[in-house]
Amino acid sequence: MRLNVKTVAAAAALAAACAGCEKVGLGSKKTDVSYRTTAIERMDIVRTVEATGTVTPRNSASGIPVGAQVNGKLIKLFVDYNSVVTNGQVVALIDPLVYEANYKSALAQLHVNEANVKVREASVKSARAELVLAEKVFERKNALVERKTAPVADLDSATEALERARANLESALAGLASAHASVEQSKATADKAKTDLGYCTIVSPVDGIVIDRKVEEGETVVSSMNAVPVLTIAEDLKVVWVEATIPEADVGNIKAGQPVTFTADAYRRKFTGKVIQVRRAATTTNNVVTFPVIIEAENPDEMLFPGMTATLSIETARVENVIAAAAAAFRFRPKPEDMERLGDVPRGRKLWFAPKEEGGTLEYLLVSEGVTDDSFIQIVCDGADALEGREAITGYETKTTEKSGKNVTNPFTPKFPSRNKNKGTAPEPKKN
Repeated sequence: MRLNVKTVAAAAALAAACAGCEKVGLGSKKTDVSYRTTAIERMDIVRTVEATGTVTPRNSASGIPVGAQVNGKLIKLFVDYNSVVTNGQVVALIDPLVYEANYKSALAQLHVNEANVKVREASVKSARAELVLAEKVFERKNALVERKTAPVADLDSATEALERARANLESALAGLASAHASVEQSKATADKAKTDLGYCTIVSPVDGIVIDRKVEEGETVVSSMNAVPVLTIAEDLKVVWVEATIPEADVGNIKAGQPVTFTADAYRRKFTGKVIQVRRAATTTNNVVTFPVIIEAENPDEMLFPGMTATLSIETARVENVIAAAAAAFRFRPKPEDMERLGDVPRGRKLWFAPKEEGGTLEYLLVSEGVTDDSFIQIVCDGADALEGREAITGYETKTTEKSGKNVTNPFTPKFPSRNKNKGTAPEPKKN
């Protein structure tokens, strides 16, 4: 085959150009492997559950309703919004005239029935006296008939009179019992009338503050099966509850007595409280199961109002001054070729360390996980204190080395965030 002279010349020129490129230093690169690491440090770790909740008065999510149990015109209202009330304080008055009349009528009927009891008692005494006389007459007539000094007809009359006296006594006793029953019924009617009269005076059942008012003076309230609400009273707001909604995945870690910190949108400060109750009343919304958890918090200056939204951090575990590493170090797994060089590696959670010399094999340490806040995990093993300051591997990092000797790091390699060594992971320092 014959080659074109021009083709040979072009090939020679291209070879010379490539050789020239190498000479000016544009050329070859080689790749080696290094590791991303994180320092093992001594720190405080706090495990928390984040949630939202609503501030409520104690013992009632929406306050304690104070209602009217009788019908009538509201003639006087002694309190208004934000009024501070005490247990037993009169807060409203319903027109009592009708109920006073009913009570007086019931008392009058009671007196009539009590007088009727006395009449019935007198009837019983009279019937008993007649019975005694009839018995004596019967005995005399019976003796005379036995001696045959009196006709049998006289004995028959005496016997009839005796039976009539006994029947009269039984009737009188029944009348007396009925009179006593009427007295008891009248007492019950009088007690009810007196109670209805008492309901005209509405009092506060607790110490607290009025947070809602349903009626105005002069309005007529009509009570049917349920008490008509007049006021709503929140029990002493110096101590409040926060009702939090906790997903089922987290509720198992929450126990009564755990400390809580929370914020409210209205203020630039944190409040503290503690869990007092984990309720079993599950609620399912969009296939998500949640449980209510009740937190009690001091509110001495009454800054927290019922209905405010709170963002909570519930402390479920805390360890202080322990050896810990970033969670990424516990998730690291060596490449297959590195595992082959190590040979048999026991199963279990491990921390991995870079080779001490170039060309060496990775080192590992079997450990257990302690308390975690999802970013850092407590290291539990013998001699854990000796690990402080060492660098645990979190991943592989590829660097490109040019012939010039400069290392160029891939700008897209993820950077692990550094930890503030002056603080633990707790939302608030532990209080003594």
